[in-house]
This record gives sequence, C-alpha cells and structure tokens, in this order.
Amino acid sequence: MRVLTWNVWWRFGPWQARRQAIAATLGELDCDLIGLQEVWAEGQENLAGWLADRLGMHWAWTASDRPGRWHDRLGDTTADVGDAVLSRWPIIDSATLRLPAAGGRDDGHQALHTLVDAPTRPVAFFTTHLNSAPHESAVRCAQVTALARFIAAHQDGTAFPVVVTGDYNALPDSDEMRLLGGYRTAPAVPGQVLLDAWEYADPAAPAATWDPANPHAAQIHEPPGRIDYIHVGPPGPGGLGHIRSVRRAGDRPVDGVWPSDHAAVLADLATRADHE
Repeated sequence: MRVLTWNVWWRFGPWQARRQAIAATLGELDCDLIGLQEVWAEGQENLAGWLADRLGMHWAWTASDRPGRWHDRLGDTTADVGDAVLSRWPIIDSATLRLPAAGGRDDGHQALHTLVDAPTRPVAFFTTHLNSAPHESAVRCAQVTALARFIAAHQDGTAFPVVVTGDYNALPDSDEMRLLGGYRTAPAVPGQVLLDAWEYADPAAPAATWDPANPHAAQIHEPPGRIDYIHVGPPGPGGLGHIRSVRRAGDRPVDGVWPSDHAAVLADLATRADHE
C-alpha cells in the first residue's frame, strides 16, 4: 500500500500552474492513499475533487472554519482552505476534529479521519495540519494530544495499523513529535504508539520537507527541516502494515514549476501478513 502526505500550499504562488504539477507528480507516484493539507476550494471547484477526477480516486474533504486568516495573507476572499484524503478505494466513513489553538493563532486547523474500504482489510487513515509559528510548540502539544485521542476513538478495531499523515510544523525531536510517537516520552493516550515512518528511511536520503533548495520555501528564510510525517501504528499480526520503505517525493520542479513549498513524504506499507 503506497501512502503519501503533502502540503500543497493553498492558492499561493502560481497556483494554476502548480496544480498541474501536483497532478503530474501524483500521477507518476501511483499512490493508494493520500493525505493533503492546505487544499483550496472555490464554489463548486475543489482541488481535491479535481485531483481525484484526474487520478481516478475517491476523496473526502473538510474546510477550515476560519478562512479569513488565509484570505488576509493573500488578499483572496473567495477560496476556502482545508484538508483532504484521496483514496484508491471507497471511503465508507469520515469524521473531523477541530484542533485547539489556545495560546496561539487560530487558523482553524483540523484533523480528518477516513475509514477506507481497502481490498484485504479496512484502513483507518488520518490527515492533519498543526499551527506553524516556531514559538507555538505548546499549542502543537495540545493539538497532538487532541489528535491522539481522536485517533484512539476512530481506530475502528481494524487489523491493519492506523495510518496518520500531516504537516506538523515541528521537528522530529520536538516535544510535540515525541509526544505523538509515544516511545520517547509518555504518550498522550496510554499505550498508544505511532511509528514515524522516516525511522525506516535510508540515513543518507534527503529528509527535509521544508527545504530552501525549493525557491518557494527559500522566500521565508527559515532553515531546512523535516516537518511533514507519516505515522503508522505497530504492525498487525504477521507484520501486517509494517513500513517497507519511505522517501521524499514532490521535491523537484515539473516543467519548470515547483508543485508546492513543501516536499511530500511517500511510504510503502505491507498489505499482507508474513504468513499469508
């Protein structure tokens, strides 16, 4: 099962050309499940729906309840912003969690849960986007705590491990990411463990998903960092769902157009137990 997470940078920059580059990149990667952040919608048009039509996938979407924050940044008062899931298989259930923002800027961030009717076993798949300011670690810790409880409430008892994707705006050794993992500090939900897929990456592989080599990211003058993640629950019986490989994707221009200011993360998960 091929899983991807990608922040697609809303309607910033040359967004009409960028969406073509996003579609071309996703078409080449041939993913089964995709978590997208900063997805735009305007009227009847939705980037996630447009991509799903291009790729022959199912989709689910949730809109921020505070788009004004985004409008102020761009001067665009018409487009909504939110998070989405694209799936090769039907989405049979979904739920949305509004994330807390006390003590920080409220950009209307959320977490989206989908239950996917995959061929062998249902998959509980999530995507999310956390606050971005460097000083908002405490806010992100509260958001991760809420997310962890949301995951625990929507795992649906499936044999396949839960899959969580997102832009956390946090480095791997931060308090919020250690809290989510559960194996470097006490987890937000007792007994919950979510494995960072990048722990299985080639140590020599480029890891930064926020990288000044990307001209869109370079405009912010921040250092590189790995801030986008795929997390997977512990493998099921016989190693079901274990992480087979992981790498960065969407990290180069398409016909001269950089698709986003973020790189994506791509992981392949085992769809069968070792004894099957």
